[in-house]
Amino acid sequence: MANRHLARSIVLQTLYEWDFRKFSAELGPELLKRNIEEFASGLTDADFLNDLLSNILSKKEDLDRIIEKAAPEWPLDKISTIDRNVLRLGLFELLFANKEEVPAKVAINEAIELAKTFGGDNSGKFVNGVLGSIYKEIGEPGKEATPRKRKMEVPFENMPIQNLVGAVVYAKQGADVYLGLVHDIFGHWTLSKGKLLPEEDVKIGAVRKIKEEINADIELKEELGKNEYVASDPELGKIRKQVHYFLAESKYLPLKLEKTGGLDDVRWFKLGDILELNFYEDILPIVTKAINLLLKK
Repeated sequence: MANRHLARSIVLQTLYEWDFRKFSAELGPELLKRNIEEFASGLTDADFLNDLLSNILSKKEDLDRIIEKAAPEWPLDKISTIDRNVLRLGLFELLFANKEEVPAKVAINEAIELAKTFGGDNSGKFVNGVLGSIYKEIGEPGKEATPRKRKMEVPFENMPIQNLVGAVVYAKQGADVYLGLVHDIFGHWTLSKGKLLPEEDVKIGAVRKIKEEINADIELKEELGKNEYVASDPELGKIRKQVHYFLAESKYLPLKLEKTGGLDDVRWFKLGDILELNFYEDILPIVTKAINLLLKK
């Protein structure tokens, strides 16, 4: 584990030099190789260093956008170069690293230690505050985790099922058709959805949830099918989330995102602009089916 801490230090030094000198991302591997040779020639975990650096650089725009949302009073260019890159490193591990290898609290604690070591007097507190707020926003994954004596994988068919409802919301304005989409803190545009209440009809639940989340009154038009994915619940462990999606029409009125964990924006988009957006792969088939239905109307 000490080896990993040293590895993160080398990656941080590389990010600092890359950022300070305004180098291109393509120079990252070359800078990293030189820093390994100079500061940690005996380090054996080269794959970890290379993967960590390349992933941070590739997701820089997403990471920076999330940092700006979490610390709006601190414009990114006003944050010190060290603190800015500690946040990028810590945030990447908090959101995207393998949770079996880097639990959320480890990601935060490692970033705080790096900030204390390489930053100023208040760097540790600043990094702790920003990453802590993001950790709470995403539901504090692993908060209830306790040391496990052994790893037990639950078969897919035995995982608890949680039912959700959602919709592709559209509106007509003159000759144009718009889709109402929500944006999450991971940088993706996606569909409004939420939990189905016990014994609640899926259609009633969809109408209720869209109203609650984006303040849109909708009329359901078509069933789009189900989407299923596996997620981690702090109490239940791995669960199967099954989302029942509808195509739903609304009036072209301002959308308002209610305060909810994981989302930071909601907007109308013209149908022709949808393909330029960053979607999750499993959402694309649902959106594509909805677009095809709308084009036939």
